[in-house]
Amino acid sequence: MISTRGRYALRVMIDIAENSNGNYIRLDEIAARQEISEKYLESILVILTRGNLLIGLRGKGGGYKLTKSPENYTIGSILRLTEGSLAPVACLKENAETCQKQANCKTLPVWKGLNEVINNYLDSQTLADLIQESKNEGI
Repeated sequence: MISTRGRYALRVMIDIAENSNGNYIRLDEIAARQEISEKYLESILVILTRGNLLIGLRGKGGGYKLTKSPENYTIGSILRLTEGSLAPVACLKENAETCQKQANCKTLPVWKGLNEVINNYLDSQTLADLIQESKNEGI
């Protein structure tokens, strides 16, 4: 399940993409539009900035902006940064300990297949796709 942090991170990235016009967007503006507390939003922005998805600038005229264009951000990359892993089971997480039952696990192929479907789908969707989709639906 995707946490609130992951869902909000996507909303924030879309908000910045739609509102920046190359300028920095202040945290309080994003928080107001997205109805997210500034304190919680700041913790998300720190993750996105440390992951080089955003540039943060302090002081007057500061705020946040994207490091690249919306079509160059996959939804999968944003969610993996904020969630850590999208694996449906613990044994498929990166750097997971080898399961003692792995050699005889009859369900492992199902989990590997699901993991592949999830990652392929999320990596095929970009911020630009979500922005365009919302425009098409009049959201």
